[in-house]
Formats: sequence, structure tokens, C-alpha cells
Amino acid sequence: MPILLNLIQEMSVFAVIAYLYSKTPTFRPLITGSFRTKDYVFLYIFFSALTIMGTYLGIPIKDAIANTRAIGAVMAGLLGGPLLGGAVGLTGGLHRYMLGGFTAASCGVSTTVEGLIGGFVHMYLIRRNESHKVFSFKVAFFTTFISEITQMSLIMLISRPVTEAWDLVRVIALPMIFANSLGAALFISILKDQKNMIDVYGVTFSKKALNIANKTLGLLSKGVKSDTAEKLAKVIHEETGVGSVAITDTEKVIAFIGMGADHHKPGTVISSQCTLRSIRNNEVVFIDGISEKYECSIDEHCPLGSVLVVPLNVDGEIIGTIKMMEPKNRRFLGINKSFGKGIAELLSTQLLLSKYEEQKNLLVKSELKLVQAQVNPHFLFNTLNTIGSVIRTNPEKARELIIHLSSFFRSNLKRTSDISTLREEVEHIKSYLIIEEARFNDRLRVDIQIPEEFMNIRIPAFSLQPVVENAVKHGISSLMGEGVISISAKVGDGKCTITIEDNAGAYCMDKKSKTGIGMKSVDRRIKNLCGNQYGIDTECSEGEYTRVMIVIPEEGCGDEV
Repeated sequence: MPILLNLIQEMSVFAVIAYLYSKTPTFRPLITGSFRTKDYVFLYIFFSALTIMGTYLGIPIKDAIANTRAIGAVMAGLLGGPLLGGAVGLTGGLHRYMLGGFTAASCGVSTTVEGLIGGFVHMYLIRRNESHKVFSFKVAFFTTFISEITQMSLIMLISRPVTEAWDLVRVIALPMIFANSLGAALFISILKDQKNMIDVYGVTFSKKALNIANKTLGLLSKGVKSDTAEKLAKVIHEETGVGSVAITDTEKVIAFIGMGADHHKPGTVISSQCTLRSIRNNEVVFIDGISEKYECSIDEHCPLGSVLVVPLNVDGEIIGTIKMMEPKNRRFLGINKSFGKGIAELLSTQLLLSKYEEQKNLLVKSELKLVQAQVNPHFLFNTLNTIGSVIRTNPEKARELIIHLSSFFRSNLKRTSDISTLREEVEHIKSYLIIEEARFNDRLRVDIQIPEEFMNIRIPAFSLQPVVENAVKHGISSLMGEGVISISAKVGDGKCTITIEDNAGAYCMDKKSKTGIGMKSVDRRIKNLCGNQYGIDTECSEGEYTRVMIVIPEEGCGDEV
């Protein structure tokens, strides 16, 4: 019994060391399972020191030592694998061997074996995808239990004389097996509790971050302005529970929520030196109120005592800051410090995405304006020539062509939306095709077969006209005989496919040079509005047909940009 009590006292030292170790940054690789060389070196030194300490704290008995050395070796193997466990066990074993005694050799060998047993249990659990069991109380207990039985067996096999070895094992076996097994289980339990706490913090942090991301995504679509900044500050204040939250641009406070709101007024010029320093140097500024005092620059009676200032950085440009503050009677929690930095990164990313979306929409609108403004002078010239030749022989026909020409250009100029219906697109190209039919006389025939139920499908404006114009300009105009342009639409597999086909087959002969800005713009705008799986596809058989397919979602391309 005295041996057991002494070993339990030693075990308590290991428990304290486990607790202190779990609070250091070096514990984190054990949580993530991601080890670098320097992590293995540290773990080797740490657990080797535990193993050697277990020997020195041991109780001398019959020219041997009852000890807790096994805890360090088994834990090294269980947490780090066979290589680490074997290395720590060998180090602890060599140290024990050098101390001498009739069990020096057997204890040296057994310590190495114990480290390897822990390592092989680690390997077994990893291969079974049960790595979480490395931190199991039961696994640690029974692994050490088996290791200590192995040690007692090796003492009996190697140590001489056998009678003395038997007398020693009879005295130390039960106390060492029980104390070391319990000590290892307690050691791993302390580490597991800290791991669970970190996991809980991580889950809480992630949940809050997701809540903020969800609540602020729509707010930041127009950037950080006074109305959106106030809502943003409220969201952060609610999720973090800090005393106050402020949002600033680079010159003034644009929102303030929480304690101190009576004198920290939105619209006032930034006077806080920590905020100005954060903006000027693009750095996170933290004043904990203990090692460094936070002094309010507006009111000496301000209740706020600590502050975290995180700059908002969008595409390399500082656009403002987020400030989180706590009152003087409350400590600024470390999790909120990390959380504040994470929020700023999250919001900076959202602002960057909003900026990208805004620029993309401006590009789409610019391309639309370009398509609207692009009037082929040859088309106008040819149309006027056609009207001039018809006006004497068929004034009514000439009048009709002038009306269609007017309608065509009016449609080009009055479109302000990037989205129209398929019906509007068809009506637009009809004016163009009627003019071209008159120019080609009997050499052009147009066949439009689009079911009425498809006519209200939303489609990017000016999607059909550039494709139809290409068919006339680069296809029909090259034919000696009759040219036919057919336009049809079908729906299937979640897609609506509008097909423009001509019987010239001239597109594939000079495909690259004949894909003008109009068709490229249509393809790009469809992809921007609907997704990269949509756009323009072409098929061509030289001298037979050219088929251009405009593919959009079955439900259309969505709302106006």
C-alpha cells in the first residue's frame, strides 16, 4: 500500500504537467493531427523529460525502482505514433539502463517496448478511422495496463537471478500497473477536456461567424454607408455581446451601438489615436485596459476601458475600421479579440465580392450599351438603297420598310434593361428580317417556329439580333440561291435552347474572325447572368448549315441587373 500511495502522488505531478501543457500553443498540433518536424522534436523532448522524471521520482525497492516512467513513453506513442513512442521509450530506457541495478537491462528494454505498444495502438486507431479514440480514457488505461504487464513479464524473462526478479515483481506489479494505468488515463482525460473546450469555442466562433455572414451579406451589397453601417454594428453587437461596437470610414464615425453612445456620435470626425493608427498603418490595435490604458478622446467619464480596432481592407485599400469595446469593469475576452479579427476579414471579403459584382454588372451594362450603339453602317446604307429602289415602283412597300427601320432603331435606343422577354427579342428581329427580305427579294426566307408558351421566358436583351445579323451578313449574303434562316426554341433538361440556323454553312470556314463583338458579348452576358454552363454553342457543316444555339435556364435568366 505505501508503494501505491507514493506512486499516486507521482501521478498527480503528471496530471499538473498535463494541465499546463494543454494550455500552451504546442498542444494544438495534437488537436489538428497536423505535425511539422519541429512539433515532433518538441513532443520528443517533452515526453522524454516526463519519462526520465518518472524514473527519478521513483521509489527504490530491492535494487530496483518502482516508478511512473511508463506514462511518458506510452503517451508519446499513443499521441504521436510508433516512431515518436519508440524514440521516447528508447531514450527513457537508456537513461534507466545507465542508472544500473539488476533490472537495468530489462527495464531499459521494457520502456522502449511500452513506447512502441502505445504507437501501434495509435496506428491501429488511425487505420480504422477512429483517431478520436486516441483521447479516450479507456484506451489510455488499457494500453498502459497491457504495457505494464509486458514490463513485468520482461523483468521475469531478462533479470537475473530469477528468484530476486520474482520477489520484486510480486511487490511492485499491482501498484505500478494500477498507478501507471490510472495516471495515463488521467493525463489523456485532461488533454481531452481541453481539446473539447477548444472544439466548443471553435463551434461557437463558427456559428457566430456564419450568423454574421448571413445577416450582413445583403447589407454590404452597396458598400459600407451610414444606413448599412448601423445595421452592421447592431449585428456584431448582438452576436459578440461586447459593450460597444463602432464602424468608421477613414475620416469619421458612421455608426455606434452600445455603451458610450451618448457621446460617441455618428458623423463626428475620428479623434481616437488608436483608430487613426489602425487606419494609417493598416494594423490591428488592441488596448486591453490592463497593461495599457484606453483613454476616451471625447469624454473623460466614458465607461469604456478596452478596445480592439481592426481595419477593413478591400483590395489593398483601407476603407474604414470595426471597433469593439468593453467597459472598464469587464475584461476583453480573448475569443472576442480573435472573433473581431475574423469578422473584419469576413466583411472585407464580402465587400470585395460586392465590389467585384458591381464591376461585373457595370461591364455587362457597358457591353449592352455598346451593342445598342453598334449600328452596322453597311446595314443602314443597304437599307436606304433598298428603300430608294422600291419607292418609285411600290411606294406602300417603301413606306412599310421605313416604318420597320424606324421600329428597329427605336427598339435599339429605348432599351434600358439588360433583361427582356423572348417575345420582345423576336419582335425586334422581325423588323430587321423584313428589311433584309426586301433587300434580298426572293433569295431570303425566314421561318420562326417558337411556341407561344415560351414567349415570356426572360432572356438577356439583344441576344438574338447579333446572331441573326451574323447569319445574314456571313451566311445568306454568300449564297447564289435561296437562303433560309430558321429560328426555333425547345425546353428540356432544365434548359431552354433557342436555335438560329441558316443553310449557308459559311461560319465554319472562318469561324474565329467572324465571331464579332456582338456574339461574344451575348455569350459573356448570358454567362454572367445565368452561369458558366449557359451561353452560345455553334455547330457547322461547310456549305450545308450553320447552327447557333443560345442556351439559357428553362425558367429564364432571372431578374434585371
